[in-house]
Amino acid sequence: MSATRILATALRVLRQLRHDPRTIALLLLVPVLLLVLLYYVFDSDRGSFDRIGSSLLGIFPLVTMFLVTSIATLRERTSGTLERLLAMPLGKADLILGYALAFGVFAVLQAGLATGVALWFLDLDIAGSPWLLLLVALLNALLGTALGLFVSAFAASEFQAVQFMPAILFPQILLCGLFAPRSAMQPVLEYVSNVLPMSYSVDGMTEVLKHSDLTVDYVRDVLIVAAVALGVLGLGAATLRRRTA
Repeated sequence: MSATRILATALRVLRQLRHDPRTIALLLLVPVLLLVLLYYVFDSDRGSFDRIGSSLLGIFPLVTMFLVTSIATLRERTSGTLERLLAMPLGKADLILGYALAFGVFAVLQAGLATGVALWFLDLDIAGSPWLLLLVALLNALLGTALGLFVSAFAASEFQAVQFMPAILFPQILLCGLFAPRSAMQPVLEYVSNVLPMSYSVDGMTEVLKHSDLTVDYVRDVLIVAAVALGVLGLGAATLRRRTA
């Protein structure tokens, strides 16, 4: 593993994304527009907007990074670019971490923009520090990138990559506690939600929403999301094939 190769990979991906305005719009503008829409949906119920809006600040980066990363990686595999890159003195870890670094740059921009708009323009009311909210959003973006890299190894086309989204992300959205408290779910569903990383993302956001100080539960939630993201990145490197066929 080489820092130089990781940086070179990240710069190559960033140059490609710079020439793709639709992807940039998806990453940066769509989460903000959805938050604005949510603000007006709950125009007369500020409490619901604060609760759901803070959670979505963590969910949006995960979903968008998963979608963009899985499609971008698959595109490089099907075009033969990935095979040519891995034929060079470039390790799998170098490639995976380079992608993670490149999309991490967009994750910082996305999370910062969405959090800033929510707090200073939409008056999202939280008790804790905005930096704690931003940290969870960034870790979710890293998790989305890791999941996208991982599932791209099992898809044969961009359409198949998109099909993984309802299979992997939608159950987490339904069971993460966004719509109903996890403790109020059927016991089996509650047990399932306890092993899903998005549940801890929402819990972390809720801690920032309700508590002005750093809590033990928040630290636990952050560590779990970070550990899962790093673990999935490792799986992505392990399942990355050197040949496209």
